[in-house]
Amino acid sequence: MGRSPVTTKKLASRARQRVRGTTDVPAAELDRHRAVVDAFLAASRGGDLDGLLAVLAPDVVRRADPQALPGGAATEVRGARETVYFGRRSRSAETALVNGAVGVVVAPHGRLLYALTCTVEGDRIAAFEVIADPERLRGLEIAVLGGPVT
Repeated sequence: MGRSPVTTKKLASRARQRVRGTTDVPAAELDRHRAVVDAFLAASRGGDLDGLLAVLAPDVVRRADPQALPGGAATEVRGARETVYFGRRSRSAETALVNGAVGVVVAPHGRLLYALTCTVEGDRIAAFEVIADPERLRGLEIAVLGGPVT
């Protein structure tokens, strides 16, 4: 690498931390957020309207980049019933750390198309943002979540 052994070890350590993901959120809270986001994904994949309404706050806010929406769709929508969407992309969605918080990535065949940042309050999603703009996607720190965060 053209670096000293000490520098190389430090670079390797930083790379491992990025892959594992780092967060300032306590592990118990992170596990709770993950359970909420996993329930959201399961309901989305299964077309379970009641399941989605149970995990979304009644006044949830969804913001989305225009690239993630059909032409002319509103980039901001409020209300659980208004934000419900059952798309085929949810089948390739996975929970991940997005900028240090539990979110969702959609990356069929390893190509990142969307990332969702989620705001979890209590046991519901209070807000989420669908990021599809390529430049914004490049600026995200994303890490795969393995088993439970604890």
